[in-house]
Amino acid sequence: MSDQKRKQAVKEQYAAIAKEEGSCCGPRSACCSDSEPLLPVTFNEAYGGADKDIVSTADLGLGCGTPVTTARLSRGMTVVDLGSGAGIDIFLAAQEVGPEGKGIGIDMTDEMIARAEANKRKLQIKNVEFRKGEIEDLPIESESVDHVLSNCVINLVPDKRKAFAEIHRILKPGGGFTISDIVYSGTIPEEDRNDMSLYASCVSGAEEKSDYLTIVRECGFREAGVVVEKPYTIEGSRPYSLQSITVSAVK
Repeated sequence: MSDQKRKQAVKEQYAAIAKEEGSCCGPRSACCSDSEPLLPVTFNEAYGGADKDIVSTADLGLGCGTPVTTARLSRGMTVVDLGSGAGIDIFLAAQEVGPEGKGIGIDMTDEMIARAEANKRKLQIKNVEFRKGEIEDLPIESESVDHVLSNCVINLVPDKRKAFAEIHRILKPGGGFTISDIVYSGTIPEEDRNDMSLYASCVSGAEEKSDYLTIVRECGFREAGVVVEKPYTIEGSRPYSLQSITVSAVK
């Protein structure tokens, strides 16, 4: 399966979700089954204490963590969210960095950017902008960003090494990232690897956890480690298990 076909499958799936009125748990959802989420998350578990207007407006239920809560953001920072979707994480980050700071959301899907822009207008958030782009080739200047966020998106990128190299490029020296993502243990069979519904559902594009961290370190990051980890359940008997991890590292 070519990288372009994988990306097209992801675009189509997330474009459909962006057009839905409700959360991700619809019949065309990427990260939910027809009956329940692959990873059941409630408001209190996922975004407890967060601005309820932002959560109710911009949370499509597509994440596998809450990277903003462990990112240690501060006033005046420039923060980038990769695969920003409807804007939930970058809007929360924008609150943390304040009006003197800036949030930039990157997404490759026109429909998601349109939904995020509509949410921005509704919430009257001034210090966030959205740009169309792919994570392997970010539309951002080198060494211009203080912190990078991403939530259940890097697993959808075919070339993860290039993705982390781009993250390294755009970060200022001493900057860092906080990324929530899906990893696996066991063996993902080729049949599942080539199943585009599983790929677009954050499953078959996952890396093994140790390989994931190796990629991060080999791309020049230090202090790389898992700060949060929890099971990510999938229906049916399979020769692998999935975990949601939140990883942080410093350039």
